[in-house]
Amino acid sequence: MTAEHLEAGNAGSDRIESERVIRASAADIFAVLTDPQGHVAIDASGMLMDATGERVTAVGDTFVVHMDREALADFPLGEYDVTVTIETFIPDVEVSWTILGRLRPQIGHIYGYRLEPAADGATKVTSFYDWSDIHPEWREKDIFPVIHTNSLAGTLGILDRTVRRGYPRQTPRV
Repeated sequence: MTAEHLEAGNAGSDRIESERVIRASAADIFAVLTDPQGHVAIDASGMLMDATGERVTAVGDTFVVHMDREALADFPLGEYDVTVTIETFIPDVEVSWTILGRLRPQIGHIYGYRLEPAADGATKVTSFYDWSDIHPEWREKDIFPVIHTNSLAGTLGILDRTVRRGYPRQTPRV
C-alpha cells in the first residue's frame, strides 16, 4: 500500500497529515498507538529510544519517552526525557498527545492518529502533526515543522508492518 501525503490547509498551514490504509482492525492498530512501547516500535524519526509507563486509557494519561535528538542532527540536545500527555482519546477512533519536556516555555504541538473504517475490514489511518497553537516564543524561532510528512508516512509504514506481524499486546516495561 502506498501512503498519501496531505498538506492540510494552505501552503502556510501549521498542520501536516499522512494517511495509509492498513489491513488490520482499528482495535489492533489502536492497541499499538496506546502502548508507550508501541510508540517506540513504530517511530520513523529515530528519536524515540525507549518508554516508561502504562498503556493510556483516557485524556490526561501520561507516559515518559526517552529520546535522543541526535537522530535528526538539528539540535545537540543528546538524550533527554519527555512526558507524553494524552489530549484526545476515543477508543479505536482517535488518539492525540502533546509533549512536555525540559524546554521552557512548553512548545504546545500536537501529534496524533485518526482511524476510519476502510474496505474489507481494513482501517484508514491518518497521522497528523499540528503546531497551530504553539507558544509564540517558539513560533518566532521558525523551526516548524520539527518533523515532515515523510516521517509521518514512514511511521505509518512501520505501523502497518508492526500490526501485521502481530505486535505483542503485553504490559509495557515499567
